[in-house]
Amino acid sequence: MRKAIAILFLGALCACQAPRRAPSKTSTAHHAPALMQVSSEGFAPGAMIPREYTCDGRSISPPLSWSVAPRGTRSLALICSDPDAPGGTFTHWVIYNLPAASRGLPADVPASARLRNGADQGVNDFGKNGYGGPCPPSGVHHYLFDLYALDTRLTPAGRVTRQVLLNAMKDHVLGHGELMGRYRRQR
Repeated sequence: MRKAIAILFLGALCACQAPRRAPSKTSTAHHAPALMQVSSEGFAPGAMIPREYTCDGRSISPPLSWSVAPRGTRSLALICSDPDAPGGTFTHWVIYNLPAASRGLPADVPASARLRNGADQGVNDFGKNGYGGPCPPSGVHHYLFDLYALDTRLTPAGRVTRQVLLNAMKDHVLGHGELMGRYRRQR
């Protein structure tokens, strides 16, 4: 008798649950993004970023390279930011629609809105397109170079800032990798 009641109870419980929806084709809510490796010839992970890539030097972008993007990648995006900035996260670089097959960027990427390889550069928190080198007001800051593999090419409207790009990438991330470097002003 107890067994029959338990079976009836479990059956009723299962029938009352809402049906599960299949995740959308671009959803990453149920799957963690694939891990990608990001590195630089300019500095080791966690090391100090050389002066030439900062406001104390030439403020050129460092060379970056990364592992092969996951299957289904249609474009890549990169955001460089300083989470230690006094006013909150400060964005140093926003670049998106990098070709899916690309394996890196050379040093000194031009500061134009559109690159020869078809990639687009958004606006950094200096108010300019392209890369703006680390320039912390005091102490050692951490600089994150976050690479994203996306299942689409992005077409955000208007002025593309870090937040606009993050919003456009929502539910499209197939892979992610990060390189962290540090910098302290040389006075």
